[in-house]
Amino acid sequence: MRIGRTGRVVTLLLFAVAFGYPLIAFLTVGFRHDDGGGLGALSLGNARANWDDVLAFNNGVFLRWLANSVVVAGGGSLVAVLCALPAGYAIARLRFTGRRLVRFLTLLVMVVPNTVLVIPLYLEASAVGAVNNIWVVTLLMGFHPFGVYLSYIHFTTTLPMQMIEGARLDGLREADILLRIALPLSKQAVALVAFFSFVANWTNFFLPLVLLPLSDTNTVSVGLQQLVSSSPLYDPTNASGLDVRLYAPQLALATLVTALPVLTVFVLAQRYLIRGQMLGALKG
Repeated sequence: MRIGRTGRVVTLLLFAVAFGYPLIAFLTVGFRHDDGGGLGALSLGNARANWDDVLAFNNGVFLRWLANSVVVAGGGSLVAVLCALPAGYAIARLRFTGRRLVRFLTLLVMVVPNTVLVIPLYLEASAVGAVNNIWVVTLLMGFHPFGVYLSYIHFTTTLPMQMIEGARLDGLREADILLRIALPLSKQAVALVAFFSFVANWTNFFLPLVLLPLSDTNTVSVGLQQLVSSSPLYDPTNASGLDVRLYAPQLALATLVTALPVLTVFVLAQRYLIRGQMLGALKG
């Protein structure tokens, strides 16, 4: 037994080193200077200088990209929550013609890749002159069929039908039941829908790339691609025409800053996410 336990510990340590070393190495790159160096070259001064270089790129457009991503991801998550929770409740607890068809279509849309919808959405936005409009992209980011189905599972398994029937006998309308009974009991579902929607919107690349072509309206996921493509590491011929040259430390620090909002949202929603892991596992 001791030999087996030792073998498991050693195996886990090897996997930890294999997967953890690249991550730690990446995190330390932002605290280095352009010329590299060992662990002794890591300092907050280098990180500050690298951050100043990132901000100096194209007159501080990186902060504009971050603000655009906050608007798109945060606004899209809000729209997703406002739409997914009522839709999930309606599919789970209301009886209407076509309910099964709506549930089937929700599952069907979930398996359709998002990239398939980009070209039709672009054609529609172009037809009404809504290309390069950040609010239109924010509204489109609220389309979250996974959140609808997750809400459906939640209301089906955790909201007793007897409670709804009792509320109806007391004279409450369906909207009142949703707002005063269902939603207050659905904090885990709200957190899950908001978190998954925020992460999907923040990391979405193709839709902002097509619908927000101008540099000032880009999101940070598209902006990172511009930083990399303009770096002398990617194309040495660009070095002569750049006033600010971004190398590995600056790019790594920009990537780390880009990941911080997602980590922050995860930490804030962690309690509800852990509780929601068993969402729909038991019925009754």
